[in-house]
Amino acid sequence: MDFNKIIETNKQNIKNIIRLITKEENEDIEQEVYLKIWKNSHKYEERGSVKSWVSMIAKNTSLDYIKSAYHRFICASDSDEYTLDSIKDKKISPEDKIISLERQRKIISAIESLKPKFKEVIIMTEIDGYSYEQCAQKLKCPLGTVKSRIFNAKKELSILLKDLI
Repeated sequence: MDFNKIIETNKQNIKNIIRLITKEENEDIEQEVYLKIWKNSHKYEERGSVKSWVSMIAKNTSLDYIKSAYHRFICASDSDEYTLDSIKDKKISPEDKIISLERQRKIISAIESLKPKFKEVIIMTEIDGYSYEQCAQKLKCPLGTVKSRIFNAKKELSILLKDLI
């Protein structure tokens, strides 16, 4: 497994996933993803694509970051000094940040609860950035099938996320 090739071909995908989940560009998370890929490369089994494996590592690392950031805020929110520093240093308030993190958690949870064929096309088109045509080629199915799955997945997501809309 060529580590440098994996990083080069998946670098933008990793950045996109981190930005999508954390709503910020975070080089620390990116470096942590690279480290996890390197440390766990011997565990990779060629049952799926390397891109899917790397994407899952990036997603899980980003989610871990959100959980820890949320936890740090809750634990430190009792401190007036921390609260003042947070408000001074950031353009959005801590409350807005928590609301945003909770919203992201709900969206990710809703996507995770989709049927596998719906989840697959949503992740490919909305997270990985594939066009419908590219998605159809990767899945080896007709373009109409991809469009139908995306329509049904979005319909299901709109029901699951109706409180956010």
